Amino acid sequence: MHVEHIIPDAGDDLNNLCLSCPTCNLSKAKATSAIDPETDEEVSLFNPRQQDWNSHFEWSEGGKIITGKTPVGRATVLRLKMNQLRVVEARSIWIIAGVHPPD
Repeated sequence: MHVEHIIPDAGDDLNNLCLSCPTCNLSKAKATSAIDPETDEEVSLFNPRQQDWNSHFEWSEGGKIITGKTPVGRATVLRLKMNQLRVVEARSIWIIAGVHPPD
């Protein structure tokens, strides 16, 4: 896991940090917003310190795929490449092992 700055260049205060998989961290880079593929509107990326995951995302295909439920969720899934093939394959293994999806 990487330690990600939620708001780039806003410092190392714990409220501005979160854990992120390498793919999400590198895909996010310095972005704080992205385009919602459904509305073509620019929206803020999901902020795990201020927003509820279940309000913006849900698991589909038995936990293999993360689906955005809101403009913020959809834009975040796309920008962070949250359903990249290797990540989906890893989730499939975690499902078989009984440790995924999280409650």
